[in-house]
Amino acid sequence: MMSEFTNKIDFEVLVMVKNANPNGDPLNGNRPRETYDGFGEISDVCIKRKIRNRLQDMGENIFVQSDERSDDGCKSLADRAKNNDIMQKALKDKDKETYAKAACETWIDVRSFGQVFAFKDDSVSVGVRGPVSVHSAFSVLPVSIDSMQITKSVNSETAKDGKKSSDTMGMKHKVSSALYVIKGSINHQLAEKTGFSDEDADKIKEALRTLFVNDSSSARPDGSMEVCKVYWWKHNCPMGQYSSAKVHRLIKVAAKVDDPKEFEDYDVQIDSLPDLQLEEIEGI
Repeated sequence: MMSEFTNKIDFEVLVMVKNANPNGDPLNGNRPRETYDGFGEISDVCIKRKIRNRLQDMGENIFVQSDERSDDGCKSLADRAKNNDIMQKALKDKDKETYAKAACETWIDVRSFGQVFAFKDDSVSVGVRGPVSVHSAFSVLPVSIDSMQITKSVNSETAKDGKKSSDTMGMKHKVSSALYVIKGSINHQLAEKTGFSDEDADKIKEALRTLFVNDSSSARPDGSMEVCKVYWWKHNCPMGQYSSAKVHRLIKVAAKVDDPKEFEDYDVQIDSLPDLQLEEIEGI
């Protein structure tokens, strides 16, 4: 029996990127995402995907699974929902509350982030609002993006004349070095509605600490993405005695050198607020 979620939580994560593409933009040749001011960006969707992957590695049931990580044989979200007998019975009865409750009890990402259940063959659509909110991450300084041309010399197709097909040219992009900041919160009111527990919060914290474990690829080689610090604030009341904006301003990060390359090249100042508990965690 899991305990109820007690008090509001705010968190912040510092991520060091070295020679990696933390989140490519498909509308811009898969270049690392940037703001108009040149700061690096990692979308909240990308971060939630990595949290889901880590929770799945920890043995949790995940509703929004990536295709290559599917562990239940379902080929779509609709199939996964239809395999839940309680949800299907609630669907026939047009009982949205029971439908949402069954989904939250079954999948940790639904009771954490929420989910919209709207499938074309269903007569009822159900929306769940989750208590865990995650901001897009932004770099402390504008990022420098290195691009290089690459050649795909694999003979993947045969030309019409029977000869080897010609090489294909492409581009590969990476951020040379940058420190990104992820911010987020866990809301008590929504946690009550989805059944999100203190144990679930601890799992989210562990997922953030190990965010890039089992996430390596050619764009993000092992060691190129590192969680340096996780800052975890637990309020002393369910609604929280301070706003999330005020809590997130407690962490101030500035470069100590003109061209920072390592996490040690940044100065991290941590302010405090009365009766606000901070847990500082080393990441991986």
